[in-house]
Amino acid sequence: MTSGADLFVVCKQCGSEVSPYITECPYCGHRLRRRAPKLPRAGAPSRSPRTRSRLRRLLSPPKLRGRRGLRAGRTGFGGRSFGTRPYATIALVAASAGVWIAWHAQPSLDLKLAIFGPLHGEWWKLLAHQFAYGSGIYAFTTLVAVAIFGWLLEQRYGPVLVLTLFLGAGVAGALVASAVYPVPLVSGGDAGAMALLAAWAAPDLRSARRGSYYDGDLLGAAAVAALLLAMPFAIEPLGLVDFHPIVRGTSWLAGVTGGAVGLALGLGLHRMHATEL
Repeated sequence: MTSGADLFVVCKQCGSEVSPYITECPYCGHRLRRRAPKLPRAGAPSRSPRTRSRLRRLLSPPKLRGRRGLRAGRTGFGGRSFGTRPYATIALVAASAGVWIAWHAQPSLDLKLAIFGPLHGEWWKLLAHQFAYGSGIYAFTTLVAVAIFGWLLEQRYGPVLVLTLFLGAGVAGALVASAVYPVPLVSGGDAGAMALLAAWAAPDLRSARRGSYYDGDLLGAAAVAALLLAMPFAIEPLGLVDFHPIVRGTSWLAGVTGGAVGLALGLGLHRMHATEL
């Protein structure tokens, strides 16, 4: 017997109940999907999820199986379901907090992790600098952004993408800052935080440009992005430079680079998932 949920879908533009086998809402003309789903044939075997490519399986949120998974699962962005905690986001925040505690026990630790001048073969600092914070205000602001947007993005695409995007954007931002400045001073995860924020906001930015409906709060995301980019200029007037020398290592150029990386990846993933509808 067909359930009530299969008889109609709700248009996000006008809220009308319409057939699930049409592409445009007959009441307001809003685009529901690119092409209508195929009608199921009686006795025809369903497609196996193994036909999807490995890349799409990796970037897709984990599926819930069984009654236990359905009870534990929650609904994420766009109706996708996830049943696990945001372990990647928790790991990033916990690692940064652990380095912050270790720095108080050994104040010279930041000098071993942050990028202070040319690398001179210390390429591991491209990853390690993202967990080194010389200012409490800088650490609090950045980690709050990582926690919020990393969690939201992990609901869509899973933990692997969050870790890869955060670390990859941090490396790209540090390389750009090292190439531009004669004596680069880079520390903290502002590039990774900007990448997570931009990747999350990319689908809504595209919808806003087209005049379509979107769920996210773009004004709130813009305010957080402005705060992250302004942090390098706001820390020094607070007199925190004398507190620790690496506090100058909040490069705004690294943050801009991370935002560009996240925006490009977010738009690409959104377009790839849109072709599946």
